Amino acid sequence: MENTILTSSELLQHWQGHRGLTRRVIDAFPEKELFTYSIGGMRPFSEMAMELTRIAEFGMYQMATGSLDTTGQLHTGPKPATKADLLALWDKVTEVIDRLWAQMPDSRFREMEKAFGEYEGTVISLMFYWFDNEIHHRGQGYVYLRSLGIEPPPFWDRY
Repeated sequence: MENTILTSSELLQHWQGHRGLTRRVIDAFPEKELFTYSIGGMRPFSEMAMELTRIAEFGMYQMATGSLDTTGQLHTGPKPATKADLLALWDKVTEVIDRLWAQMPDSRFREMEKAFGEYEGTVISLMFYWFDNEIHHRGQGYVYLRSLGIEPPPFWDRY
């Protein structure tokens, strides 16, 4: 029998800690640069944040329900045009994550799933990819902020 390293709620807290830090990175950007600033052909940070938002919302729906969203209930509207709108969407998705996470039995984490109909793995391995992807894009945000002369939030302050 395997020992449990993390409980489901501890894993959620870990991810939400990362999401909270990414939210602070979004908030650190000046309004204009959030949507327009780019280095070396990378996307503006607002586009990276929207990717993370879509992965979190649609991915959590699929992991919790076992099906892709075909209801149109999830965010499918236009991209936010202001930092305040992006932060509000980020917060909405955080609430969706909490609600859907509570619906998942622990056994679900070991089940195989084909995320977004394309990427196969266990639910937990797919989620770890989401976490890693967020950390990667947040690192790009740190580079942007530093190049703008803005000190980013401490990377270790995730709670």
